[in-house]
Amino acid sequence: MSTLITVPNALTFLRFLGIPVFIHLALNLEADGWAIVVLVIGGATDYFDGKLARAWNQTSRFGELADPAIDRLYIFAILIVFLVREILPLWMILILIARDLVLGFLTILMARRSIPAFTVTYLGKAATFNLMYAFPLLLLAQSNGGWGDIAFVTGWSFAIWGFALYISTGIGYARQALLQLGDKYVFDSE
Repeated sequence: MSTLITVPNALTFLRFLGIPVFIHLALNLEADGWAIVVLVIGGATDYFDGKLARAWNQTSRFGELADPAIDRLYIFAILIVFLVREILPLWMILILIARDLVLGFLTILMARRSIPAFTVTYLGKAATFNLMYAFPLLLLAQSNGGWGDIAFVTGWSFAIWGFALYISTGIGYARQALLQLGDKYVFDSE
């Protein structure tokens, strides 16, 4: 289906609108409970937009491009908030941002050479899901008490797995792009 106005695309757009709301709640108000609610809603809409698009045969080019782009924007916004609030170490934030910048640059090169964009893999989705589970828990871990302690352990468990998967899938995507770019360059120069 090529229609832009669909329920899955509306969910994707709703997720996009949650980004500035999250930033405002987490930085300006330090209303962590509400910021976590926004992240949970964002995670749910990320899950359901793809499921519904496939189930209702409402996949679209907009959804294919917007979904991973909004995932990256969410992660970037969260990392900035976590940097300001000193929730994650700087080195981890820089590596996660560098991964997305490198893949963004490669995506631009691929588009300029008419090479299709990356096909998101199951492990790539798992990496994003792990980080999206980790981030609300790490925010909850900022509270005192038993829930904060449990959230700290659980959040860092998801964060470590998500970080490892995010980097390894990033390397895989980069390798795939470089191979395709190399093939296209060799083919074009012959």
